Amino acid sequence: MGKQVQSKSSGAILPKKGANARTPYEHQRTAMHNLDLINREPDYSTLIVLPTGGGKTYTASLWLLHNAIDKNKKVLWVAHRQMLLDQAAESFQQYAYAETMPHISSFHYRIVSGATEHDRAIDIAQGDDLLIVGKDSIGRNLQCLDAWLKKQDEIYLIIDEAHHATAKTYRKVISYVQEHIPHVKLIGLTATPFRTAEDEQGLLAKIFRDGVQNGKVKRGQLGITYQIGLKDLINRQILSKPIFESYYTEEHYGESLGLATWESIRHLDTLPDDIAEQIAKNAARNRLIVSTYKKKQKEYGQTIVFAVNIDHAIALNKLFGEKGIRSAYIVSAVRDGIIGVGVSREENQRNLEAFRQGQLDVLINVNILTEGVDLPKTKTVFLARPTVSTILMTQMVGRALRGSAAGGTDTAYIVSFIDDWDEHIAWVNPESLFTGENEFSDDRNERMQRELRLIAISKIEEFASVLDQTMDTTALEKVPFQQRIPIGMYAFTYFVENGEKEGMDLSCQVMVYDSTAAAYRAMLEELPALFRSFGVQDQEYLTEDVLRQMERQCRDTFFCGEMIPPYARQDIENLLQYYAQYDAAPPFYTFDDIDRNRLDVEQIAKQLWEQDLGPRKRKEYIDQLWEQSDDNLLKLFFGRKLYFIRQLDIEISKLSDPDLYEEEENVRYSTRELEDMSLYDIGKVDPEYEKQLREQAFAKARTTAGKYRCAQCGIENASRVYFQVDHIKPRNQGGKSVPENLQILCRSCNGKKGDH
Repeated sequence: MGKQVQSKSSGAILPKKGANARTPYEHQRTAMHNLDLINREPDYSTLIVLPTGGGKTYTASLWLLHNAIDKNKKVLWVAHRQMLLDQAAESFQQYAYAETMPHISSFHYRIVSGATEHDRAIDIAQGDDLLIVGKDSIGRNLQCLDAWLKKQDEIYLIIDEAHHATAKTYRKVISYVQEHIPHVKLIGLTATPFRTAEDEQGLLAKIFRDGVQNGKVKRGQLGITYQIGLKDLINRQILSKPIFESYYTEEHYGESLGLATWESIRHLDTLPDDIAEQIAKNAARNRLIVSTYKKKQKEYGQTIVFAVNIDHAIALNKLFGEKGIRSAYIVSAVRDGIIGVGVSREENQRNLEAFRQGQLDVLINVNILTEGVDLPKTKTVFLARPTVSTILMTQMVGRALRGSAAGGTDTAYIVSFIDDWDEHIAWVNPESLFTGENEFSDDRNERMQRELRLIAISKIEEFASVLDQTMDTTALEKVPFQQRIPIGMYAFTYFVENGEKEGMDLSCQVMVYDSTAAAYRAMLEELPALFRSFGVQDQEYLTEDVLRQMERQCRDTFFCGEMIPPYARQDIENLLQYYAQYDAAPPFYTFDDIDRNRLDVEQIAKQLWEQDLGPRKRKEYIDQLWEQSDDNLLKLFFGRKLYFIRQLDIEISKLSDPDLYEEEENVRYSTRELEDMSLYDIGKVDPEYEKQLREQAFAKARTTAGKYRCAQCGIENASRVYFQVDHIKPRNQGGKSVPENLQILCRSCNGKKGDH
């Protein structure tokens, strides 16, 4: 027999003696009571909705230990992230007390995922009582459940982060279990609140159909057994009220990121070493972090600073010390790969204990986020490292969310340090975790400020480009300023695969303007047809090549013509990836609470122009506007005063020299030059003319029945997404981009023609 090592991926759990020291809160007791009610049914599908910090894993595991495990019923717990699987396993182990499960002497668990430290689907044994599995690992190997499910009449199927349950793989897993077991008790756990309007439930309402309302089980209606909102838990002081603050570092990163680096950030949440070092050693950025804390030390109280690496932690620790602030750092890696500095586990424990005892003001944290670390008096988190992972952001923010009734604080400060990145990277904005939780504040002004902070982060690139003398932003500057304020956003999260390794939750906010709103609506309505036309309606993950082709089809079909502010290609790709997983359009949030008139720089410029103030008076007036203390809308929107002043200068120059922004017809390309260019190149010069050419080609191809017909094979369809505009005589043979030389081909015929 070969040498054996201990594995934490499976084992027997024995009931602990004594009493469980953790007492459920009222909302957790009510959730468990409602589960007791619905559990009298032979089968059901329902949701438990508890916000971040509400203890959904604890509530579910405690209830299942008593109602399933103790009664020898099998439990299949499915999640899409390794971290979630580990947390679930820890929770079952931690709360397995004899008082909860008096009828059994032990039970067997197994964790299955693509991670090296977990078991494989093939390892699943018939004697396992609790299976905690990654959705993709089990989704690809459903037959490995056959022996485990055999002869079972009833099973508990738990979907963690159940707002993802509409993803194709989850639906496949749920259907498979339901086909094999007569009585499936399906429970979804989520922190995402649900609206009650039927049209907004979509696929989720088809999966979770049963619930509890006013103490009675309701079958076939909106399937929620228990739901409580963030606002309620804040009012009960179980959670602290989050106060979000943003500081702009004015530091620029990510110039000429290669594709491999960009993919590494996007799929692994890993900053390349050179950029991590730039951030760590940036003295101005580090000084901003320390001085921000120093200025508001009394309000911020005990603070955890999340840093990039050990180098960063050491630099910040030194600066905090110089300002007389008691600080220390904890590091996950025992030795940092870059600078070789060693940190012992004992040292980590000593620093954690000192922070817990109130002997430190600031604890600088490098990648230590285990649930077991209990630091209840943390009032503030400083997000001094960016992340693309919503799970990691939830864990970082969650560090400060414990309310006073839970031994924490009434308010929590979530402080972001925002850099200017060259590439369009979907860094998680902490406020996006609470999208849809607008009800946690009744104050319209607070909601307006929140919306503005979400917008401001998306505008950094635009404002920076206007300042950059090497970029021509005339077209953008011509647009009335109000039209440059988004009317709303699509906010959503989707999962990025990374082979057998753990993937990444990507959080996206797609800002929508007057200029792009109709195009987005049209695109989202046509997505079912678009996916069918590419034959990818059953695929959950799109390849890069297909994604590029689909984005280009969307650009040609929906986003052709002049749109200022324009759409971003990455936004389209993110929406396509989301639809591939969920077969549904993401929710749209309107920015109705924003008072646009107070942000209208055009009007401010008019007032300045009419008052004809001298330089000193003008400066005083601008300073007063910028610093106005009631709600600081301009500061929230622009972030940097420099951006605001530059915009003001542009609007004043429109008044003083209107000729600068008038269209000079004589500098347009001649028709002769345009017809020798491709449609794409025409679009760069004259987007409206490109749109006109495409419209004329489709108009010619329209049948009397209102469908479009491929000029080659004759296939017809009412949706444009099946077709592409083609040159009858190819351009490389002297064909021109003129209406009489343009036709419509289906994608297949156009591809074949291109091959020839």
